[in-house]
Amino acid sequence: MVYSKRLDGRGFDELRPIEAKAGVIKNAEGSAYFRMGKTIAYAAVYGPREMFPKFKQDPKKGVIRCNYNMMPFSGAGERVRPGPSRRSKEISFVTDKALIPTVDLEDFPNAVVDVYIELPQTDAGSRCCGINAAAIALADAGIPMRDIVASVAVGQADNQILVDLTYEEEHLPEYTECESKDVADIPVAIIPSTGQISLLQMDGIIEKDALMKALHKAKEVISKISEVQKNALKEKYAAESIENNE
Repeated sequence: MVYSKRLDGRGFDELRPIEAKAGVIKNAEGSAYFRMGKTIAYAAVYGPREMFPKFKQDPKKGVIRCNYNMMPFSGAGERVRPGPSRRSKEISFVTDKALIPTVDLEDFPNAVVDVYIELPQTDAGSRCCGINAAAIALADAGIPMRDIVASVAVGQADNQILVDLTYEEEHLPEYTECESKDVADIPVAIIPSTGQISLLQMDGIIEKDALMKALHKAKEVISKISEVQKNALKEKYAAESIENNE
């Protein structure tokens, strides 16, 4: 069997349905909700505030500190063990690195901006969904930013280049009788205004030419994700403007 039609009926270059909202957590400086298909992420931003412990302070600028967490029954696969894990620490680290190029914290020496990302439901692409939510939340908090990072997973399954993989596609040999057993999952974060890649990871094996095609497809759909992010912020502030004028 050749993977000629996606399991959920989408085109190979098509994103899952996406939705975003800003300002969803009242007690946070900034917050956001982002959904990609069945994967849902909430992000809350607190700060800038004094960094503790003090030995981690940077006297020249503030820093971002991300915390990624999947809730125990959020996964499409096995139950997630509560508390920090090797995977959550790794994703927290790469999320931090993906966001840093767009954030300007030079006016906040010795300070930290804490970004908490919680996923109550996941169906692949959780780190990408979390980055998308975190970028909106940072903008909602009024953190100085050069642009809003957008993220999506691309990859290859049964020699097909795919955009925005689902859990079933990440584990395609378990769900179909495809000829190829190799699946490559490639989370990417991109700064829309420059095309700069701020996150590039890969799980699986892929040839160089196929990788370049996958990255090209990622850049093609990033503008759609970015538009949803910006619209979420515009809708929030438009609603606040109406409330203030009433």
